[in-house]
Amino acid sequence: MDKFNLLTIGDTAIDAFVRLNEAELYCDINREECKICLKFASKVPYESISEIPAGGNSANVAISGAKLDLTTAYFTNIGDDDNGQKILAKLKNANVDTSFIKIHANLATNYNFVLWYADDRTILVRHENYPYELPTLPQSDWVYLTSLGEKSLTLHRELIDHLDDNPETKLAFSPGTMQIRAGRETLAEIYQRTEIFFANKQEVMEILNTKEEEASQLAKEIRNLGPKIVVITDGNQGAFALTDSGFWHSPIFPTENKLLERTGAGDAFASAFLAAFNKGLTVPEALAWGAVNSASVVQKIGPHEGLLSAQEIEKRLAASVFEVKKIEEIKF
Repeated sequence: MDKFNLLTIGDTAIDAFVRLNEAELYCDINREECKICLKFASKVPYESISEIPAGGNSANVAISGAKLDLTTAYFTNIGDDDNGQKILAKLKNANVDTSFIKIHANLATNYNFVLWYADDRTILVRHENYPYELPTLPQSDWVYLTSLGEKSLTLHRELIDHLDDNPETKLAFSPGTMQIRAGRETLAEIYQRTEIFFANKQEVMEILNTKEEEASQLAKEIRNLGPKIVVITDGNQGAFALTDSGFWHSPIFPTENKLLERTGAGDAFASAFLAAFNKGLTVPEALAWGAVNSASVVQKIGPHEGLLSAQEIEKRLAASVFEVKKIEEIKF
């Protein structure tokens, strides 16, 4: 294909979901910081284990984007092993172009353990030490950049060069752990080139090194770094978007089924927002798409099973009374 709607860049892994039923949760008074505790030096039974290939933010967005009718390609690194083959098979079955994936003969594929307790999870992650180097990338309407390993900083410079050579390509950025820790000064060019920024509120507070919790103020500070549209998700409080036209809020989309677990909710939101925006819909409409897709994902195990097509999202919105509101008029 000469040009794709979406190219995602980031690490992928096999995610092994370990369902725990014998653990304890300890939280601070505001339930802002919680710790899961298991008996030390003991055998702890678990309820079940489910292995899901092609986990990770970038793979989740690629799979969702393809389901949302975006022609989608993916750049990542995997090992030349059985787990790598499982990931390739999953992506190809989801209609994601895998031509740009690098396979490394002497390295393993990333493998994560997802400790699932109650309705949330703690993920044990390990990034293999891949040699991060961009291949010759295809033309695309959008590049979606997200979580990468610690040795990937030079790749960000290569991506800026690619964007310079393809000025019609827009960048969506959802920083992962390494990119947050690297600091906004180190990745200043990435922030300045970003069209749409995605993160949850806790991640934004860490990026800005602030205790400020007001979403509108956080969004304004992120926008000062360069992104034209800032999208912040905040769990049960829904999601917010800051644009030239104002500050918008979307509640969570109501469903009859209860929340099962949250893995991939943010990726489902971001991919649906991006797909709607790419179709020419407005930011409030894109927020609604994100809310519907993420509400579906949290009712299933893992980041993929609950993903919706564009037609399914439109059908659910048409059958509901769901309103995204402008809550602040902002002039820049």
